[in-house]
Amino acid sequence: MATTTVLLREDLDTVGGRGEVVKVKAGFARNYLLPQGLATIATKGNIKQIEQERSALLKKAAIEKATAEAQREQMETISLSFERKAGEGGTLFGSVTSMDIAEALRGQGYEIDRRQISLRDAIKETGEYTVNVKLHREVSLPIPVTVTAEGGAAAADATDAKPKRGRKKAAGDDAAAAEAAPVEEEAAK
Repeated sequence: MATTTVLLREDLDTVGGRGEVVKVKAGFARNYLLPQGLATIATKGNIKQIEQERSALLKKAAIEKATAEAQREQMETISLSFERKAGEGGTLFGSVTSMDIAEALRGQGYEIDRRQISLRDAIKETGEYTVNVKLHREVSLPIPVTVTAEGGAAAADATDAKPKRGRKKAAGDDAAAAEAAPVEEEAAK
């Protein structure tokens, strides 16, 4: 596998921190890191330039971390709740995704990108969950999320009842079944 040595311009969770020289696969560098401006090719000139910019980068990183910590202090009291259609067992018809959580936070006045919300899989059942929001590489915030069925208490009562097996026959079902039987027999002949 061909690798390329690059100099990171931004912090990337899986690759490394800003200012680090790392080896990555050539295609990853060529198709993603370089076009997005997240890295540059690690040449002697670029490394010297980054060394000169390092003090400015450290100041910028300290400011970003302080801003993230201040935002965490503001957001500590937040809790989110979602009301969705759900089946008898509490299974949602749909799900609550990181995009839904980002929209709810935006509705409360916080601009959080959906990629900052760490949610392995979408929430597909009613209940209480804790979702981590990564405000900075070193600062994260757990947010409690409650998912309830539409209708609140009425839907909760329906989940407590035993699910019935089969289907209850209506008054006209016997007549409809009797009419359908001769048709099926004639088709079989």
